[in-house]
Amino acid sequence: MPSNKSHEESFQEGLQNRREVLGAEHVDRSLAQVSEFSRPIQEFVTEYCWGMIWGRDGLPRQTRSLLNIVMLTALNRSHELGVHVRGALNNGVTPEEIQEALLQAAVYVGVPAALESFRIAEAVMKERRDS
Repeated sequence: MPSNKSHEESFQEGLQNRREVLGAEHVDRSLAQVSEFSRPIQEFVTEYCWGMIWGRDGLPRQTRSLLNIVMLTALNRSHELGVHVRGALNNGVTPEEIQEALLQAAVYVGVPAALESFRIAEAVMKERRDS
């Protein structure tokens, strides 16, 4: 079923969700680095990923965060994984829940991918404790 929101409304909701999950500083820094070439993908991600999907009521943010962590592990996307581990912690996901999600991923997507994700998640958690 199509949304009744305008593109601008979805974009603004996405920007708000993105800032709440990832932190305003991170989002503002990312958007400040946008070039004319990369502007369309940033607008797409903000409107559709963060507005249309993260804005849905069907799953709580903690669940969405854990799903992203597992999918990014499966895809071996380490930079985005670190971003989403930070977001998961911002959403109230505990380190133990992240650990369990990564153990689950190890069984289904492979131990090497999960080992790398454990390293990244642990580094993010250490950085967060030290700051």
